Amino acid sequence: MGRAIDLLDDKRPKVAELLREAEYDVVAFMHFPDKHWRQIMPTNPLELVNQEIRRGTVVVAIFPSEPAVIRLVGALLAEQTDEWAVGRRCSSSEWMKLLFEDHKPHANETVA
Repeated sequence: MGRAIDLLDDKRPKVAELLREAEYDVVAFMHFPDKHWRQIMPTNPLELVNQEIRRGTVVVAIFPSEPAVIRLVGALLAEQTDEWAVGRRCSSSEWMKLLFEDHKPHANETVA
Protein backbone atom coordinates (compact mmCIF):
# COMPACT_ATOMS: atom_id res chain seq x y z
CA MET A 1 0.00 0.00 0.00
CA GLY A 2 2.97 2.29 0.59
CA ARG A 3 3.73 2.44 -3.13
CA ALA A 4 0.19 3.57 -3.96
CA ILE A 5 0.44 6.30 -1.34
CA ASP A 6 3.81 7.42 -2.73
CA LEU A 7 2.30 7.69 -6.23
CA LEU A 8 -0.50 9.89 -4.89
CA ASP A 9 1.78 12.15 -2.83
CA ASP A 10 2.61 14.59 -5.65
CA LYS A 11 -0.74 14.96 -7.40
CA ARG A 12 -3.21 14.22 -4.59
CA PRO A 13 -1.53 14.96 -1.25
CA LYS A 14 -4.82 15.07 0.70
CA VAL A 15 -5.79 11.62 -0.60
CA ALA A 16 -2.31 10.27 0.15
CA GLU A 17 -2.51 11.59 3.72
CA LEU A 18 -5.98 10.14 4.19
CA LEU A 19 -4.75 6.72 3.01
CA ARG A 20 -1.70 6.98 5.24
CA GLU A 21 -3.95 7.62 8.24
CA ALA A 22 -6.38 4.83 7.28
CA GLU A 23 -3.83 2.25 6.16
CA TYR A 24 -4.56 -0.12 9.05
CA ASP A 25 -8.32 0.12 8.43
CA VAL A 26 -7.91 -0.53 4.70
CA VAL A 27 -6.16 -3.85 5.32
CA ALA A 28 -8.12 -4.77 8.45
CA PHE A 29 -9.96 -7.54 6.58
CA MET A 30 -6.67 -9.47 6.50
CA HIS A 31 -7.03 -10.07 10.25
CA PHE A 32 -10.27 -11.99 9.71
CA PRO A 33 -10.20 -15.74 9.12
CA ASP A 34 -9.73 -16.61 5.42
CA LYS A 35 -13.21 -18.07 5.04
CA HIS A 36 -14.74 -14.67 5.88
CA TRP A 37 -12.77 -12.75 3.23
CA ARG A 38 -15.27 -13.59 0.47
CA GLN A 39 -17.98 -11.70 2.35
CA ILE A 40 -15.78 -8.79 3.35
CA MET A 41 -13.74 -8.02 0.23
CA PRO A 42 -16.28 -7.47 -2.59
CA THR A 43 -16.52 -3.88 -3.73
CA ASN A 44 -20.22 -4.06 -4.63
CA PRO A 45 -21.34 -2.66 -1.25
CA LEU A 46 -18.79 0.13 -1.58
CA GLU A 47 -19.98 0.90 -5.10
CA LEU A 48 -23.56 1.11 -3.83
CA VAL A 49 -22.51 3.52 -1.08
CA ASN A 50 -20.66 5.68 -3.62
CA GLN A 51 -23.74 5.66 -5.84
CA GLU A 52 -25.90 6.87 -2.93
CA ILE A 53 -23.39 9.61 -2.14
CA ARG A 54 -23.34 10.72 -5.78
CA ARG A 55 -27.13 10.73 -5.87
CA GLY A 56 -27.31 12.86 -2.71
CA THR A 57 -24.62 15.33 -3.75
CA VAL A 58 -25.96 15.80 -7.30
CA VAL A 59 -29.25 17.04 -5.83
CA VAL A 60 -27.46 19.76 -3.85
CA ALA A 61 -24.97 20.51 -6.68
CA ILE A 62 -23.11 23.37 -4.96
CA PHE A 63 -22.06 23.20 -1.33
CA PRO A 64 -21.40 26.35 0.71
CA SER A 65 -18.46 24.77 2.54
CA GLU A 66 -16.50 21.57 3.13
CA PRO A 67 -18.27 20.93 6.48
CA ALA A 68 -21.61 20.99 4.63
CA VAL A 69 -20.38 18.20 2.35
CA ILE A 70 -19.14 16.24 5.36
CA ARG A 71 -22.51 16.59 7.11
CA LEU A 72 -24.45 15.34 4.08
CA VAL A 73 -22.11 12.45 3.33
CA GLY A 74 -21.97 11.59 7.04
CA ALA A 75 -25.76 11.41 7.18
CA LEU A 76 -25.85 9.18 4.09
CA LEU A 77 -23.20 6.90 5.58
CA ALA A 78 -25.02 6.69 8.92
CA GLU A 79 -28.19 5.68 7.09
CA GLN A 80 -26.26 3.05 5.12
CA THR A 81 -24.70 1.70 8.32
CA ASP A 82 -28.14 1.25 9.87
CA GLU A 83 -29.35 -0.56 6.75
CA TRP A 84 -26.33 -2.88 6.73
CA ALA A 85 -26.65 -3.65 10.43
CA VAL A 86 -30.13 -5.08 9.93
CA GLY A 87 -30.22 -6.41 6.41
CA ARG A 88 -26.73 -7.50 5.44
CA ARG A 89 -25.67 -11.09 5.88
CA CYS A 90 -22.06 -10.14 6.63
CA SER A 91 -23.00 -8.07 9.67
CA SER A 92 -25.75 -10.25 11.09
CA SER A 93 -25.42 -11.50 14.65
CA GLU A 94 -25.04 -15.08 13.35
CA TRP A 95 -22.15 -14.10 11.11
CA MET A 96 -20.46 -12.17 13.91
CA LYS A 97 -20.90 -15.13 16.26
CA LEU A 98 -19.09 -17.34 13.74
CA LEU A 99 -16.38 -14.75 13.46
CA PHE A 100 -15.75 -14.72 17.21
CA GLU A 101 -15.80 -18.52 17.36
CA ASP A 102 -13.14 -18.60 14.63
CA HIS A 103 -10.97 -15.95 16.28
CA LYS A 104 -8.02 -17.25 18.23
CA PRO A 105 -6.42 -14.47 20.27
CA HIS A 106 -2.77 -13.69 19.73
CA ALA A 107 -0.38 -14.04 22.67
CA ASN A 108 -0.55 -10.31 23.45
CA GLU A 109 -4.37 -10.05 23.22
CA THR A 110 -6.62 -10.25 26.22
CA VAL A 111 -10.03 -11.88 26.04
CA ALA A 112 -12.91 -10.06 27.72
